[in-house]
Amino acid sequence: MEKTPKLETLAVQCGWDPSNGDPRVAPINLSTTFKYNTAKELADLFDLKAAGHFYTRLSNPTAEVLEKKMSALEGGVGALATSSGQSATAALVMNLCEAGDHIVSTGTIYGGSSNLLGHSFAKLGITTTFVDQDASEDEIFAAVRPNTKLLFGESLSNPSVKVLDFEKFARVAERAGIPFAVDNTFPTPFLCRPFDYGANMVVHSLSKYSDGHACSLGGILIDKGDFDFRRHAKKFPGLTQPDETYHGMVYTEAFGKYAFITKARTHVMRDFGMMISPMNAWLTNMNLETLHLRMQRHSENAQKVAEFLNSHPKIDWVNYPGLENSKYNALAKKYLRACSGVMTFGPKGGRSAAEKMMDSLKLAAIVTHVADVRTCVLHPASTTHRQLSDAEQLATGIRPELIRLSVGIEHADDIIADLDAALSEI
Repeated sequence: MEKTPKLETLAVQCGWDPSNGDPRVAPINLSTTFKYNTAKELADLFDLKAAGHFYTRLSNPTAEVLEKKMSALEGGVGALATSSGQSATAALVMNLCEAGDHIVSTGTIYGGSSNLLGHSFAKLGITTTFVDQDASEDEIFAAVRPNTKLLFGESLSNPSVKVLDFEKFARVAERAGIPFAVDNTFPTPFLCRPFDYGANMVVHSLSKYSDGHACSLGGILIDKGDFDFRRHAKKFPGLTQPDETYHGMVYTEAFGKYAFITKARTHVMRDFGMMISPMNAWLTNMNLETLHLRMQRHSENAQKVAEFLNSHPKIDWVNYPGLENSKYNALAKKYLRACSGVMTFGPKGGRSAAEKMMDSLKLAAIVTHVADVRTCVLHPASTTHRQLSDAEQLATGIRPELIRLSVGIEHADDIIADLDAALSEI
């Protein structure tokens, strides 16, 4: 029996299998369109009777390499690469929901996702109830309605770095008869694979650790292929009833376990056009080759930095699940191989002290981005979450003094020295 390669090997080798004389590195296919010899060949592609590329808005050979690699790393049956993490989450929702439907989501999620679910989709008739991810299974299930179509959470919440209890949420989703989807951006598949703990779909902002160098936007939606839409056919007519735009084809009948990801590409992507650019797909795929090395270093550095901050007299509190005194340490040990490179903390003295400390940093930069090789900081209350009200910010765990620290892969001693010097200024 052929042995399944380890994740480290998949990161380097998977997605591109060159033939004799082909380039060893997957090429960049910048063409928007692709040539065929007969009208029937192209017609069969449009009718989903054959596989292949005909227009980059739907698929592209370079994006396909990235999709195959990320799907293999997460353990899925297929993936759809998108222009950003936001568009991956949007594709997930639009593939399952329509006006009048409902979502249950954890409350402490990325501010952009919170705004997307809580406000933008609400204007389109898709509403969301946000729940405390630490609530009991019964309390979370109580938020489910007859029109609920999705349960959503983040493996490690951004920016509050809470660890999701996957198995609890998977039980809620099973009781409700709905898919359970997880944003796995911060752990990446090297630190956590949500499919191993009951998730049905995974999304990533590839702009973060997957790219890892702050040079390429991208997102991805990955399906495990195990949710039985036919069992819940009345709840998901888009997948189990004829699609008039494809001559009455039924996705679950035509594609089986590939139904969800096929519909995401041929319906949602076709109509909303959120495809990743071939150049960004190429950059991300190349950078994925070192993801396992980078995630190990990010996590090792972050553990040292968290311990330093946790013992510093000018720090009021630190949120990092790798700390023994963290509320989420037990869940981290259960579900994560390591705790990644992002943490939050609050200096004593409130918001003014936080701003003074950030202004005094030299090595760590103040940037909107997070989760790349360079150490950086951000004040979420005035930036990524500023579109939320004060009450909404507090509900998502954003305190006025909160600093989000993304620990890079520089030497840990230099990162700590920079933080120590900045703390001496407050």
